[in-house]
Amino acid sequence: MKTAEHPAVEDLDLITVLAALADPVRLDLVRQLSDHRELGWGDLVAPVAKSTLSHHMRVLRDAGVTRTRQEGTRCFVKLRADDLTARFPGLLDLVQDYTPAPPLG
Repeated sequence: MKTAEHPAVEDLDLITVLAALADPVRLDLVRQLSDHRELGWGDLVAPVAKSTLSHHMRVLRDAGVTRTRQEGTRCFVKLRADDLTARFPGLLDLVQDYTPAPPLG
């Protein structure tokens, strides 16, 4: 089974991280992981198909927001909170506190 690759802390790019967090589904996934526990993909709640969830998880991993670990056929994910805080202090606090603006009109 192929091992997932993760960018090094020094390679984390703010624009890439912000782009990954800009999607509401991915933002919610990050919030679900914000208690710093490792969760199985099956434990994540998202209003999307499994294939779409896989896409969202890949975007978060490739941006350096999460770390994925495979164990047999199961995938586990954890927020890279320490790495993100070291590289972008305060970013995760902003993500946690963000409330979407109400729709116009």
